[in-house]
Amino acid sequence: MNCMKYFLLTGMLFLVLVVTAQKNNAISITGYYSGSATRLDSFPIGKLTHLVFSFGHLKGNQLHISNAGDTACIQKMVGYKKKYPHLKIILSLGGWGGCAPCSAVFSTEEGRNQFAISVKQLAAYFSTDGIDLDWEYPAIAGYPGHTYTPDDKKNFTLLIKKLRQTLGKKQEISFAAGGFDQFIDSSIEWKEVMKIADKVYIMSYDLVHGYSTVSGHHTPLYSTAQQKQSADNAVNKLIEAGVPPRKIVIGAAFYARMFKVEDTINNGLYRPGKFYRGISYSRLTDSINNNMGFVSYRDPIAMAPYAFNAERKILATYDDAQSIKDKTEYAIQNKLGGIMFWQLADDRYHNGLLDVIHNARKTYKRH
Repeated sequence: MNCMKYFLLTGMLFLVLVVTAQKNNAISITGYYSGSATRLDSFPIGKLTHLVFSFGHLKGNQLHISNAGDTACIQKMVGYKKKYPHLKIILSLGGWGGCAPCSAVFSTEEGRNQFAISVKQLAAYFSTDGIDLDWEYPAIAGYPGHTYTPDDKKNFTLLIKKLRQTLGKKQEISFAAGGFDQFIDSSIEWKEVMKIADKVYIMSYDLVHGYSTVSGHHTPLYSTAQQKQSADNAVNKLIEAGVPPRKIVIGAAFYARMFKVEDTINNGLYRPGKFYRGISYSRLTDSINNNMGFVSYRDPIAMAPYAFNAERKILATYDDAQSIKDKTEYAIQNKLGGIMFWQLADDRYHNGLLDVIHNARKTYKRH
């Protein structure tokens, strides 16, 4: 009897430890998706907690889904909830180059009200679970030619308040935030907004981008002496601004950025140059390998991989399986809300980066 009690107690303790570990690691995994409905079945959708349709746009003052293909994509996404009841499907507004009228529309009470009503109507029509705002950017320069004013900062707060008032408590409200200092310092009234919003998705990628004149890591986890902008830098600044860690979601890149630099110093890092091209993770190893003239490196401070072709003077900067694992563990260890990525269509169908995130969340043990 005593032996039986021992085994029962041991088994119960093991179960408690397993459940506690799962609970401690229960960060959200959010994937943005821009692509056709037909490709979605190729990805392990059940490993996501949130799937974000990218993107709806403004038509007048209303959120608008522009074509039959986008409608089919959203309906396909919502259909997954039957198989994966934990999955939330989120509509998203904007994207880079997709929010030209946002500053003007959201500057008026009428514009904010009509937009919120349209979001509620679309959520009811599609049976979606929330709205994500990808306005790049309120109050500071973003996509070339897009209007912005200092008033955007306050108007963004009013927009979030109107959305919550209109949508109620059950719909999630999130937004994508630039992962660089200027956005964090100038675009958002953090304490007011984060009382209401459920999540802020830090775009801790494109930290060197298509307009950069000096190369660097485009999606590093940590800052270096040469590059302050990083996921960790953004997280620390948001916490200092009063954002609860549980509402912060860091970003990962399922694509590489390639830069043509002027010389071979430092294997192409932090050198004068210009953006060359992007490439999806699914095609990364076919294009960036020894046979193509690239040598791979890993920055132990930034915890970021990169590769350099010295003959062509091309630097490639990206996330890989190790850096994705590191980011996922960072989110768990720092008790953040989760990890997100742009975008699912760039992943491999099998043994991709989403699988890495899922496995890292499942197996990570807190120290």
